Amino acid sequence: MTEKTKVKTLEKVVIRFSGDSGDGMQLTGTIFSNLSAIFGNDISTFPDYPAEVRAPQGTLSGVSGFQVHLGSRKIFTPGDKADVLVAMNPAALKVNVKNLQPNAIVIIDTDSFQKRDLAKALFTTDDPFDELGLRNVQVISAPISTMVKDGLAEFELDNKSALRCKNMFALGLVCWLFSRPLESAMHLLQTKFAKKPAIARANIKALTDGYNYGHNIHASVSTYRIEPTTFEPGYYIDVNGNNATSYGLIAAAEKAGLTLFLGSYPITPATDILQELAKRKDLGVITVQAEDEIAGICTSIGASFAGCLAATSTSGPGLSLKSEAIDLAVISELPLVVIDVQRGGPSTGLPTKSEQTDLLQALYGRNGESPLVVIAASTPTDCFEAAFWAGKLAVEHMTPVILLTDAFIANGSSAWRIPDLEKYPSITPHYATSYKGDDWKAYRRDSETLVRYWAIPGMEGYTHRIGGLEKDYVSGGISTEPLNHQKMIYTRKAKIDKIADFIPDLKVQGDEDADLLIVGWGGTYGHLHEAMEILHEQGKKVALAHFKFINPLPRNTEEILKKYKKVVVAEQNTGQFVTYLRGKIDNFTPYKFNRIKGQPFIVARLVEEFTKILEA
Repeated sequence: MTEKTKVKTLEKVVIRFSGDSGDGMQLTGTIFSNLSAIFGNDISTFPDYPAEVRAPQGTLSGVSGFQVHLGSRKIFTPGDKADVLVAMNPAALKVNVKNLQPNAIVIIDTDSFQKRDLAKALFTTDDPFDELGLRNVQVISAPISTMVKDGLAEFELDNKSALRCKNMFALGLVCWLFSRPLESAMHLLQTKFAKKPAIARANIKALTDGYNYGHNIHASVSTYRIEPTTFEPGYYIDVNGNNATSYGLIAAAEKAGLTLFLGSYPITPATDILQELAKRKDLGVITVQAEDEIAGICTSIGASFAGCLAATSTSGPGLSLKSEAIDLAVISELPLVVIDVQRGGPSTGLPTKSEQTDLLQALYGRNGESPLVVIAASTPTDCFEAAFWAGKLAVEHMTPVILLTDAFIANGSSAWRIPDLEKYPSITPHYATSYKGDDWKAYRRDSETLVRYWAIPGMEGYTHRIGGLEKDYVSGGISTEPLNHQKMIYTRKAKIDKIADFIPDLKVQGDEDADLLIVGWGGTYGHLHEAMEILHEQGKKVALAHFKFINPLPRNTEEILKKYKKVVVAEQNTGQFVTYLRGKIDNFTPYKFNRIKGQPFIVARLVEEFTKILEA
């Protein structure tokens, strides 16, 4: 305890909330992230869920975490290691010891660090900090459970309900530590528990008690302030990748003048897309929760045939199940957006963890020659842009589009400026009514783009049938003629290849004369960008080329990749993207950096490995 607490100004800080799955760490982290966004800090978050539905209380396998990185400048990642750890029990401390910075602040509930709790977390002594070698951390100990129960006695809650509020006490303590006013947190709690006002009041009381506890006992020698960053003027919200994907699809449908339809089946970590779009009936969105993955995509194909902007959402195992139906959309040449929120595999694998291991499945995981568009979102907010592009390319080029995100960016969040839709490009469906010839058939094509014309059932004069059998190039009727089949194969491929003329060129960030070009795709963008910045600070010449458009590749891809003396392709798989690039570009032999741990890249390791390549 000190007589007066000093206030230190920081440029950035990483905070990790951790405890049992039932301790409300995701809610606690989300509220603190929202407070920081409201205050004007840039943020990046990483919810880290256990794979078990509900492991035994207090055990290592049941630890749930939420990490937030906030700062007064642009933040690209949730951070490698935490400056502050809230550990609600010994298991949370043990699991996260590897995620702590030297001299970190650790906040613990001493009521949950009793001998029985230590045994559950497999500690063998009564001093977990000494046992873990944590001798240089600042520990803020508080009997949180006891104080919460005593503080909420007036609410006449049962013991279990009262203890559920202890996460808000911890949040109040962190709000004091980082000079966060409580008014916005109170408003968020009132909104969340609007139908349970007594619970809202109890949580607000626990929040206030935690704040006052830190203030009254001077729990830390210093409190901290992170100044607001400078944002482009506009309206901002804290958005996660799944919600941003949903909004991107809505925006694309609005621009195209089409009804948005989503046929889907719940699967971790993509379910939030279905749940969010189901709320948007006010915007004309139609959703169907089907009985399985196959039914989900088949309802979407039916909706596409009927004239909707149709989408389906899933993760890796579901993409496998949907492959035959995706083939139907390919040969029928119908617009369809397939969202794959990648997770750890194979099979059920690591359902709550993140990987980039579905790329080759997205590119080739169907029978026959079945080309389609593949796009990958790079950040939680970029999920909006990627989903918009997916809808645009699907509708204008009459093709399925697979949009790859991953659990890291789908569940993670960032401050997002609500865009002005008027500034986005138009989306013009390729309707049969724009056909200029006299004899329209179902597979008549634009002579330049090779895109077939879209006839909606009920359009007078455009009666047609399509399906899964091969079509005659001229008449659109069923054909098994060998030369026609080959012509249709190459035509469908050429149609996709020509889309390269309608997407942006690949852009390079960093030094034009770099000694090393870092190449990545998808949700690794923030970590690779931050690694590049650190290398710049060390005086090294490095550049970054990050791919959003994967099939087709941007037109200038080969020119960019062959421009640099050394190229390293970094991805969270065994080398799927580098294999694909080497198949597209002759005499291309880059370095590789591959990690498949179910966790995001560690920036410090990237810097270490890229430095070795530079010095090789």
